[in-house]
Amino acid sequence: MVTIFELQTLKRFSTMPITRYNSPLTKWHHRASMLLKSWALSLLLASFSMSQITAQTAHPPVAAKKPHQLLTHSHLRTDDYYWMRERENPEVVQWLEAENRYREAKMAATVPLQQKLANEIRDRIKQDDESAPYPDRGYLWYSRTKDGQQYAIHYRKKIASDGTSSIGVEELVLDENQLAEGHEFCEVGDLQVSTNGRFVAWPADFVGRRMFTIQIRDTVDGNMLSDTITDTTGNMFFAEDNRHLFYTRQDPDTLRFDRLYCHELGTDSEKDRLVYFEEDEEFNLFLLPTKSRRYIQCISMQTLSTEVRLIDAHEPNAEPIVFLPREAEHEYSLDHLNDSFVVLTNWQAPNNRLMEASLQKSTDKNSWKEIVPHNAKVLLEDVELFKDWLVVVERVDGLSRFRYRRTNENSWQAIDFGEPCFSTLPAATTESNTNKLRFTFSSLKTPPSVIDFDMKTGAKTVVKQNAVLGGFDSKNYITERVWATASDGTQVPISLIRHRQTQVDGTAPLLLYAYGSYGINMEDEFVASIINLVDRGFIYAIAHIRGGQEMGRHWYDDGKLLHKKNTFSDFVDCTRHLIATKYANPKRVFAQGGSAGGLLMGAVTNMAPDLYCGIIAEVPFLDVVTTMLDDSIPLTTSEYDEWGNPNEKEYYDYMLSYSPYDNVERKAYPNILVITGFHDSQVQYWEPAKWVAKLREFKTDQNLLLLDVEMHAGHGGSSGRYDRYKEIAKMQAFVLMLSGIGN
Repeated sequence: MVTIFELQTLKRFSTMPITRYNSPLTKWHHRASMLLKSWALSLLLASFSMSQITAQTAHPPVAAKKPHQLLTHSHLRTDDYYWMRERENPEVVQWLEAENRYREAKMAATVPLQQKLANEIRDRIKQDDESAPYPDRGYLWYSRTKDGQQYAIHYRKKIASDGTSSIGVEELVLDENQLAEGHEFCEVGDLQVSTNGRFVAWPADFVGRRMFTIQIRDTVDGNMLSDTITDTTGNMFFAEDNRHLFYTRQDPDTLRFDRLYCHELGTDSEKDRLVYFEEDEEFNLFLLPTKSRRYIQCISMQTLSTEVRLIDAHEPNAEPIVFLPREAEHEYSLDHLNDSFVVLTNWQAPNNRLMEASLQKSTDKNSWKEIVPHNAKVLLEDVELFKDWLVVVERVDGLSRFRYRRTNENSWQAIDFGEPCFSTLPAATTESNTNKLRFTFSSLKTPPSVIDFDMKTGAKTVVKQNAVLGGFDSKNYITERVWATASDGTQVPISLIRHRQTQVDGTAPLLLYAYGSYGINMEDEFVASIINLVDRGFIYAIAHIRGGQEMGRHWYDDGKLLHKKNTFSDFVDCTRHLIATKYANPKRVFAQGGSAGGLLMGAVTNMAPDLYCGIIAEVPFLDVVTTMLDDSIPLTTSEYDEWGNPNEKEYYDYMLSYSPYDNVERKAYPNILVITGFHDSQVQYWEPAKWVAKLREFKTDQNLLLLDVEMHAGHGGSSGRYDRYKEIAKMQAFVLMLSGIGN
């Protein structure tokens, strides 16, 4: 069951599978290389010298200033770098490539260290590995990685009559490595299988724009169907008749998920039936089946409102039924099992409560029956339904917990995890007639495990624990949870990991990470690559700042709209607390964040540049006012309830007061590494590019300012695992170099 919180995450920071983008943009790289010679004369007249950039990489590129005036609420802004949004302008591409060359030159001395770090990540991760198998549709499904291959290979085996063991031969379902051949980028979304197990569909994106093409294989003969569905979000599910596939599409310009289609196997996808079009520009569509598989949910979602349409999975041509019409500031999510619906709702319950409802009276909230009441100190995040059991996922003091009970009893029990800071989430559990709850568990020092918990006996069975090689021993590390006092007196939790030999005496370098938007919680989970830094004496910390939901719904409400600055001040206050309590050497403090967390990096860089030796801003959202005023840019209108609508003067003035791009000043800034993808669909590449250009113009220091543009990737960076190792190593080399740690 996808909760209100999980649906909120599928926005600017979405990782949801979405299809191939067949736009002229993908052809531009090839065309640009051929056109550069014919454009050479005109480029010589540009306001910056390309020959100087290429010949003197010791000097940073200087971008042309082309004043563009923006008038809003009688307030005039001049944006000298607005022209960088011209994606097909050769001058833009050349400037980005010049920035890449400059960054490479400035970090050339770290290349051996980068290779060493990448090798350490690789050597720590088991390269020939297999995922925990999960049962679905009569098969055990699992994936495998092989040493030297970038992508996963997917398999299945038939399940024996006892429902646990497998029989028969292993079947190859999809080899992503073969699919990726000839492509510099390849992202495969979630595989979907028909009820009878015959048809398997998958979405693939070969650009990084998160527009996916769906392909379908007949597992009986192993052949691909001629059905090819282009330009989709990748969010899809089969109906129970084994003949129809529901999927969503996005607007080609704004990328808003706005259309639901139904495809019949064996027919021309160009003639697919439009089931529903979401007219409201602030809403997006998502699909999700119920646990019973009786319904496919078509969820219209906006930051503060939800509406669910139910599609009868056995009658795919029937009209969807609205469960409850959308209401302002009412968010709800559903699941269905045992002939009843459960509703996770914030109706008269800011931290949510769980209700039971019938379809016949679904529109009458007063007829709903309360199952789990509201708790002002506990955020109710999720629910898992079983034939004989009910499981709820809650968050208390920033940490998740599971409580469970029999459906016919009122006595709750909880699962003990035994660590001060950790991460746990329900795993894939498609079967309902079982006593076993499957969940994942990890902590900052404990590798991820997939665990089957028997709710009847209390026994835990580790189905799979990720092996960490290279001499890793969790006993060598200490994890802690500390609390910082924010400027308004609020207590903000911080999670930390350090090596046992690293002393808390004010000498250690510190890397502080945070996000702080959309109600997304930063989990205290194991990340193998972080050990690279911790083993070299770094303390790694996660600040659970307002804007997430770690401490409940109010934590989110206090970090958005006209309270957004709390997110930034919390981070600064956490930094100061860690320095004051000697977790950090004040001259070796680093900060990192991505996407909306990149906005955080831009804001604190303006607010408190003297606190940080270095900043890593990944795919950062920086030009807040201009972006949110432009409803042609992807995801703008759907986020008015997150940032505010700057067409209203109150929000315009407030957003302008913190927008990183608009608040660049003539002063000294820390060392900064900025990372973006040319095909980023969530935060357009020109936001970080403009920020770097403006910083180069205004900053008064000699510190590093580097822009890393991945020309063949999107919001998530490179798609291949070995390419990702290199990207991580590059960022780590940046902070190690500045820390004076060269090996």
